[in-house]
Amino acid sequence: MTAAPNPSHAARVRTRFAPSPTGFIHLGNIRSALYPWAFARSQGGDFILRIEDTDLERSTQAAVDVILEGMAWLGLDHDEGPYYQMQRMDRYREVLAQLQAAGHVYPCYMSVAELDALRESQMAAKQKPRYDGTWRPERGKTLPPVPAGVQPVLRFRNPQGGVVAWDDKVKGRIEIQNDELDDLVIARPDGTPTYNFCVVVDDIDMRITHVIRGDDHVNNTPRQINIFRALGHEPPVYAHLPTVLNEQGEKMSKRSGAKAVTQYRDEGFLPDAMVNYLARLGWSHGDDEIFSRAQFLAWFDLDHLGRSAAQFDEAKLRWVNAQHLKAMDDARLAPLVAEQLRQRGAQPDERLPALCGLFKDRCDTTVALADWLMPYHGDVTPAADELAKHLTEAVRPATVTFAARLQTIDWTAEAIAAALKQTLAEHGLKMPQLAMPVRVLVMGTTQTPSVDAMLALHRRDTVIARLRAA
Repeated sequence: MTAAPNPSHAARVRTRFAPSPTGFIHLGNIRSALYPWAFARSQGGDFILRIEDTDLERSTQAAVDVILEGMAWLGLDHDEGPYYQMQRMDRYREVLAQLQAAGHVYPCYMSVAELDALRESQMAAKQKPRYDGTWRPERGKTLPPVPAGVQPVLRFRNPQGGVVAWDDKVKGRIEIQNDELDDLVIARPDGTPTYNFCVVVDDIDMRITHVIRGDDHVNNTPRQINIFRALGHEPPVYAHLPTVLNEQGEKMSKRSGAKAVTQYRDEGFLPDAMVNYLARLGWSHGDDEIFSRAQFLAWFDLDHLGRSAAQFDEAKLRWVNAQHLKAMDDARLAPLVAEQLRQRGAQPDERLPALCGLFKDRCDTTVALADWLMPYHGDVTPAADELAKHLTEAVRPATVTFAARLQTIDWTAEAIAAALKQTLAEHGLKMPQLAMPVRVLVMGTTQTPSVDAMLALHRRDTVIARLRAA
């Protein structure tokens, strides 16, 4: 691992995304990566990726992989990292020792059973459950005898009296009484440091200027600010983002059915569309609904972050994706659709960009687009009821005539359209009478773009064979 940057420099905007790999990252999580990334990019600053993997029981490499894959897919590139907290233990122990030497940390020998009993008695007395400072050294105070064979936790000596305050870029001014905060455990009996302490050390070492994260961290912030100041540093600017709710109005979580970010990739969503949609889940630029990545970065700031919880809406996401799909250059779209076709066993060819251009207006994902294009890459089996409805005895001779004409013409949409009109005139039919059975025979459906454009992108022999099969 690359060493953390030297904390001596300042001023340049530096943001971070610091997920815990304890579950597959979902859209609610990734929004907490999007905004700090966008702010760093909009300010010409740096975006740091940090993996907070100190929860050894729940952290998994698979979850780390999804974080990295999801961010790479969305184009949320990081300038430094990923840093892994478990690889920085020596640094945390070094800072712990400094704090202890300065009198900001003390050992606490209270057992779990004693803590539980204390909390029960406090709740029975309708008091807020909290550590009561039994082992906190004070002038003139006699501490209990140190129990034999017990490894203590280390607690941070939280300031007494006064307030912890910060101007949150989302929530406004927040003030917490220091007396509301008990002395936080910052190292476990085995010496492993805890989350709130590690975060502060990381933010100092990595020179983080702005912390943009979910509002489930608001309660951690006053504790972290006090640790910053004990270490002789001012805290960064904080922006605590409201929760993202699922379609049922509950907090989005894997437990409530939230999908991993990478699943949206597999379901055919475009990264730029996803960035567009996620950007609007808690931030706005006037009434603009559809915008490019470049526009988003030009517009983004912390002053227009929303204060209310945002609700995920898959129908809206699909609409946004459809708009981006329609606007996307066919040559850029083709490789994405090619991957979907290959997963179906098809082998796309040079026709694919033109096919994307012809069919993309009908689709909301690359999966749907690939579905439309399968008749160009494999066999078609028209439904019997569609054949019975459209391929009547009156029409069947016209399909034979049309197939014969197609053998000798130039294979262009214009020439196919002329052959179609000639066949209609010869058999005394109207356009739908022939167009519908041709669509069913060649594509397996009555819903296609214009017949001439649809046929022109097929191979001539394929079209003729399907028409004659009737």
